Amino acid sequence: MRLGDPLRMAMDKVMKGLTLQQTAEGLLKDVAAMSSYVYVLANILPEDTLLWKLKMLKSASAFANSRLHAVKAQTLLLTSGRDQLLPSEDEGKRLHRALPKCEIRRFNDNGHYLFLEDGVDLVTVIKGASFYRRGKCRDYVFDYIPPTPSEFKNICESNRLFMRATSPVMLSTLEDGKIVKGLAGIPSEGPVLFIGYHMLLGYELVPMVMNILLERNILMRGMAHPMMFMRKKEGNLPELSSFDTYRIMGAVPVSGTNLYKLLSSKAHVLLYPGGLREACHRKGEQYKLIWPEQSEFVRMAARFGAKIVPFGVAGEDDFGEIVFDYDDQMKIPFVKDFIKSLSEEADTVRSGLNSEVNQDIHSPVVLPKFPGRFYYYFGKPIETEGRMSELRDRDNAHELYMQVKLEVEKCLAFLQEKRESDPYRNLLARLAYQSTHGFDSEVPTFEL
Repeated sequence: MRLGDPLRMAMDKVMKGLTLQQTAEGLLKDVAAMSSYVYVLANILPEDTLLWKLKMLKSASAFANSRLHAVKAQTLLLTSGRDQLLPSEDEGKRLHRALPKCEIRRFNDNGHYLFLEDGVDLVTVIKGASFYRRGKCRDYVFDYIPPTPSEFKNICESNRLFMRATSPVMLSTLEDGKIVKGLAGIPSEGPVLFIGYHMLLGYELVPMVMNILLERNILMRGMAHPMMFMRKKEGNLPELSSFDTYRIMGAVPVSGTNLYKLLSSKAHVLLYPGGLREACHRKGEQYKLIWPEQSEFVRMAARFGAKIVPFGVAGEDDFGEIVFDYDDQMKIPFVKDFIKSLSEEADTVRSGLNSEVNQDIHSPVVLPKFPGRFYYYFGKPIETEGRMSELRDRDNAHELYMQVKLEVEKCLAFLQEKRESDPYRNLLARLAYQSTHGFDSEVPTFEL
């Protein structure tokens, strides 16, 4: 028997394909069982016994609460939004404030018996919160467990509409330089380092990571901003739970140490030299690479003989236009103060570099457009194997760094030019095509 939310239980039965009659019969059985258990409970726990137990509970609760501050271990709280037996949400908030190293995951649509309701998997929750570990200390690289087929299926389903709206076109380059549709040109064996342009607000991530895993069975380990993993203090940044899916799909905090670990384990690594500054660019800066002046990844790639795959992504200007950017926001005093407070909540990535690359945490205001299409082009892999001695020289490393940057710019220019001849660049054209060929059919694109 489940004593959770009755509406939730009914929806679970409907989602399982049960008829309305079967669903109604199941709910009536649940109610009848609940009534019988209440009668049995009244016989087992007379009034005096119940009052005695509540008194003990109150005493034990006071004892535990007085020692919460001494708990130094990391803790993970799971609360239910529709708990009809206990004040789960309020208690979760109280414990979150009281415990020093505490994270919380809220299940707003679930009832008291959280793990008996469909759609809640404790292992997935632990993985998303990065609470699984093999050693004493957390290691985002080696503690990672790839998503199970069911976890990946759920992620795909939750992004189904976005995938349909973007209808991504994937192009890659074979070893002989030939450009082909699909991802056949991506190296199967690692280590591989993907270097590319970070689209506005990172919109390109979901279609790219999902398609590479679906088509090539390759999981990209993305180097992500530290705010997705830890906070220096509580504030107005989105809750860490907002980024659980990224962690399940392999994201790690960007750092030299984590890049070293990933490449040494022959992983396929995704790195954006432009980082947050590029993803939150100003008005008129779409498709502009905003990279640091010095090379950051070349010698690390050469150390492990990694293949560098430059890539470009186009389509952000068909989905939205920035109308209120960072420069505009910093002119308003209270907004400026808010942005500064956000940036103080998380670690910075490049605190020692110039202001052109550094970026306060903020979100530009984007005016949506009628959806266009996303285009991805992965250039020819650049070999670094056997070049470690050569690339130890700073000038040689910088030369290769600039070569990679030039290749990414070429990929961007290629896509912006070729998409002009795509008859299905507009969403309405794609819907018209799929209405006659099936909504699961692949929509054609420009000719190569």
